[in-house]
Amino acid sequence: MAEQEKEEEKKQEQQPNGNRKATKRAETTEEEEGKKNSQQRRKRNGDSYLEICGGQTSIRPYWRCYFPNTQAIIYVVDSSDTDRLGIAKDEFHAILQEEELKGAVVLIFANKQDLPGALDAAAVTESLELHKIKNRQWAIFKTSATKGEGLYEGLDW
Repeated sequence: MAEQEKEEEKKQEQQPNGNRKATKRAETTEEEEGKKNSQQRRKRNGDSYLEICGGQTSIRPYWRCYFPNTQAIIYVVDSSDTDRLGIAKDEFHAILQEEELKGAVVLIFANKQDLPGALDAAAVTESLELHKIKNRQWAIFKTSATKGEGLYEGLDW
C-alpha cells in the first residue's frame, strides 16, 4: 500500500511538460550535490540506463560518480566550437584512462553540424586524436541534436 501511495505522490508532483516540480529541499552530500549539478537524467529502456552529464568545468569532477559499471560512453563535441576542441580532446583522453571505464565502448557525436563552420567527422577525429585510441571499440557520427540528425544512427551502432 505504501508503494502505491508513493507512486500517486510522484504522479501528483509531475508537471504537464514531464518535469518534476520541487516540493522539498533536503540536505545533500557533496557527491549528491555534484550529481544534481550534473543535470543528470535517468531514462530506463529495457535494461539500459542513460546518465547525461554536462560538460561545464564545475561539473567534470563529478563525472566519476557515473563510472562504475559503465558499458558505453557517449561523448558529445560541439563541432562548431573549434577554440574549445583542445579542451574537449584533453578531457576525452583523461576519461579513457580511467580504470573503471577500460571496457567501455566509445561513441562520439560530432554535434552542431547544422551550424556554419562546423568541422566534419574527419576533422573532429583528427582534432580529438581518435587514432590514438587502442584496444577499444569507437565510432564517430555527425549529428545535429536540434534537427535530430545522426542521433539514431549513432545509437544503433
